[in-house]
Amino acid sequence: MKHRKIFCLIVAGFLSLSSFAAVRGKHAMVVSAHQHSSEAGIEILKRGGNAIDAAVAVGYALAVVFPEAGNIGGGGFMLIRTKDGNATVIDFREIAPAQSTRNMFLDDSGNVTEKSINGHLSVGVPGTVAGFSKALELFGKKQLKDVIKPAIKLAERGFIVDRRLESNLEWYKDAMLQFPSTANNFAPKGKLLIEGDTFRQPELAATLKRIQKFGSGDFYRGNTAKLLVDEMKRGGGIITLEDLKNYKVEIRQPVEGMYRGYKILSVPPPSSGGIALIQMLNILESFALDSTEFQSSRSVHLMTEAMKRAFADRYEFAADPLFVSVPTERLLSQSYLSQLKFEIDSVKATTAEKIKHGIFQTKEGNNTTHFVVADDEGNVVSVTYTQNDLFGSKVTVAGAGFLLNDIMDDFTAKPGVANLYGLVGTEKNSIVPGKRPVSAMTPTIVVKDSVPYLALGARGGPRIITSVFQTIVNVIDFKMSIERAVNESRFHHQLYPDSLMLEPYALPKDVIENLRAKGHNLMLPPYSLAQVEALFRDPLTGWYWSGADKREGGIAIGY
Repeated sequence: MKHRKIFCLIVAGFLSLSSFAAVRGKHAMVVSAHQHSSEAGIEILKRGGNAIDAAVAVGYALAVVFPEAGNIGGGGFMLIRTKDGNATVIDFREIAPAQSTRNMFLDDSGNVTEKSINGHLSVGVPGTVAGFSKALELFGKKQLKDVIKPAIKLAERGFIVDRRLESNLEWYKDAMLQFPSTANNFAPKGKLLIEGDTFRQPELAATLKRIQKFGSGDFYRGNTAKLLVDEMKRGGGIITLEDLKNYKVEIRQPVEGMYRGYKILSVPPPSSGGIALIQMLNILESFALDSTEFQSSRSVHLMTEAMKRAFADRYEFAADPLFVSVPTERLLSQSYLSQLKFEIDSVKATTAEKIKHGIFQTKEGNNTTHFVVADDEGNVVSVTYTQNDLFGSKVTVAGAGFLLNDIMDDFTAKPGVANLYGLVGTEKNSIVPGKRPVSAMTPTIVVKDSVPYLALGARGGPRIITSVFQTIVNVIDFKMSIERAVNESRFHHQLYPDSLMLEPYALPKDVIENLRAKGHNLMLPPYSLAQVEALFRDPLTGWYWSGADKREGGIAIGY
């Protein structure tokens, strides 16, 4: 029921393509889910900051104006390609607290409970603040005290609640209002915020000011840390001061691949997104496609078969590499990918049961947010971060004003047994103290002739991967502008359930009939599948072009 609510909210974002015009900029571009966050990034760029500085400004601003997913109480991944051509992944994914146990979400009868979804026990140790500080330390030009200013101003002065936030609050009010600190924040004077209200967050502003003055140390060792731990104690959570003090950002190398002469850079495990994306593209590369085949039964069939095989490996192998050996090199080797290509029947769908490694590994929340930034120096940043579900655990830290994640729900609560949503998990994603849960986040940068070409990512749980995949194919194979590539209809297959999901009005009737004739089981839900934010650099002119997703009202600003 939770996920159906989320999907129903997204359908409100469907508008005609003609109502969205591309934005371009000669020097720089920011694309995010909210006007104020994109403005924050541009403000920092115009004041001499680089793309990394601007990305941190965007992230903090989203924590204020996009509380459903923007956060300082969650975590994620930042993919950075600097002007010298080097690429780095900053992994600031949340981790399981030290007191976590493998069976912590099971009742006395061994059944999975809802404690992993809402409430204090569902919270993993947040990584966002540490991740942003590490990005500035390694690659920024500005100080944290400067890039956090726009977010502080937004929290103090407030912003106008839009229809999206009002709708999301209405859908989740029963869960949110059971927590007094959350009710005080989102329902002042006992009434939920509605469109047109001014939303001021003085407690969050005070927290951001402490971070501005004392750095990330305040969040992990200072007053904010104490407020967070006090909140845990009130609600039966298990995060301690030691958990916060021990949180560590991981610096990783991106996974790399090639697709029709373009270099693909994406994120490694514990995200499953990068490996799966590169696998899909490499499988598809052996089949010629031209611009006339967009959403043809042939192209949809081939892309769907590639999705199935990548998800089969994802379910079998994705894990936190500090706890489980992930055969990344083997999964991306040409010998192995060639083997997968030859398994595809070009005229008939392969059933899920016949594809190796088909066990469903994990469920994930659908409510991340993604943003991209490029500057005039040649730096490009692609960031996806999350609280997991909309509004995370629904718990606001009293006195600190920010929501906490429910990322513990991304672990497998009971390996081998279906959870509340009918999904079966494996031991590789079971709960272990200090472990990061598997993710589908797929911040990606595409490079052509040693120059950034695309930067993109998405929100939408496992549909993130297939949406990034389709957007890249739309640009490279179907010769679309980035704005059209992002906003065209999408489809999705994740092996199990063995159904090809189509967005509303995605395919004409004859294509649907042809796909059914090929053996595909079609699912036609009345909602969108994911939301992509992207930018494109024209290799001829050097200008940046926006790819803002109409599904969530994405906002691009360039100059």
